[in-house]
Amino acid sequence: MTIAQRTGRRNRATGTPVAMHVVLFGAGHVGHALVTLLGRLPCVVLWVDTRDELLPNECPPNVQPEPTDTPEAIVDEAPPGAYFLVMTHNHALDFALAERIMRRRDFAYFGMIGSHTKRVKFERRLVARGIDPARMHEMVCPIGIAGITDKAPGSIAVAVSAELLQMRTKT
Repeated sequence: MTIAQRTGRRNRATGTPVAMHVVLFGAGHVGHALVTLLGRLPCVVLWVDTRDELLPNECPPNVQPEPTDTPEAIVDEAPPGAYFLVMTHNHALDFALAERIMRRRDFAYFGMIGSHTKRVKFERRLVARGIDPARMHEMVCPIGIAGITDKAPGSIAVAVSAELLQMRTKT
């Protein structure tokens, strides 16, 4: 099944799109704002960070906080068709996650917070590590729907949530 086919999966009984399985790396300001929105959307969220103290004790029912010293291992544990969001506090960790995600061929979406410059640098490094250059379009960076330029965490969260919903409903 192709990425495009997975992103358009629907419940056979109701015809509605199936819930997204989101793996969110990063519990900073944007991560917190995004979890607030995702907590109200048809998804299941695994919220991953190495900094235990940033993950709250209480989350929306569809959000599972996952403090870990090995966030890269979480990539391998995610189900096929997962939606990966990378927005950590560390460029080296972002790159390690990006490489691990891009080695998979079964994700529905992979988005990473950052600039166009970050994207170009990561693309070069990923290709140098053996990732097929033809697959670079599968990495979305910067993330969020076009036209929202406000950099406030809540605004970024709205733009990213909208992008995820667009990906979920594509046929």
